[in-house]
Amino acid sequence: MPVASNPLKKALAERRLQLGLWLGLPTATTAELCGGAGFDWLLVDGEHAPFDIPTIAAQLRALEASTSHAVVRPPIGETWIIKQLLDIGAQSLLVPMVESAEQARALVSATRYPPRGIRGVGAALARASSYNRVGDYLATADNEICLLVQVETLKGLANIEEIAGIEGVDGIFIGPSDLAADMGHLGNPGHPKVQEAVRSGLERIIGSRQAAGILTADETLAQSYIDLGATFVAVGTDVTLLSRATAELAARFQNKRQSSTATQGY
Repeated sequence: MPVASNPLKKALAERRLQLGLWLGLPTATTAELCGGAGFDWLLVDGEHAPFDIPTIAAQLRALEASTSHAVVRPPIGETWIIKQLLDIGAQSLLVPMVESAEQARALVSATRYPPRGIRGVGAALARASSYNRVGDYLATADNEICLLVQVETLKGLANIEEIAGIEGVDGIFIGPSDLAADMGHLGNPGHPKVQEAVRSGLERIIGSRQAAGILTADETLAQSYIDLGATFVAVGTDVTLLSRATAELAARFQNKRQSSTATQGY
């Protein structure tokens, strides 16, 4: 029995738009809830959110029955953690801070078994192979790995075409926040010069025949990236959605209370 096919990898290869949402709350309940919302993919953020291997595994389990495909972002593109993430069942990875073709090539190697790469063989103990119940896991796993690399510095932008040319890279994601910081506009990814660089980067990725991706909670901006040709676009985060919705609900009733008090006083 071969490993399960990767719907995100197939969709990106066919350049079909895939809409996503960021998961930063380390609870399986939140992941399960968001998994029923209708997004094509959900990003489990192991870089900036308080996740570890067990909590990421819990997210993957929560999303297993969902129609939303799970993508995991490790804190760093190191072989040891990539190996662990693949073994707990992640098929798609978004690796941050990729700046060169050499780095991208090393990441491809880390996600493939020998002789194509250097991934350690431990599938008999792993959730990825259903604990050795997927008999053809070792023979079929490589073909279903989706490797997305995140370009978020000026150095990375300068090397986009070279990164895009590495076989085994399935898409390139622009990180506006870190790019803004690298350009001297910390905390201001909407700065015109940053946005110019972002759009140029997306256009160069698309021109290199690669899938282009990005995250923004600004719906107008997200649509502009989609219109430009971006293929995998995250349009919000669970943290921001919850924070915004609770604040707006509280504010509405605080205003009603103040209006009521004012009327009674009159």
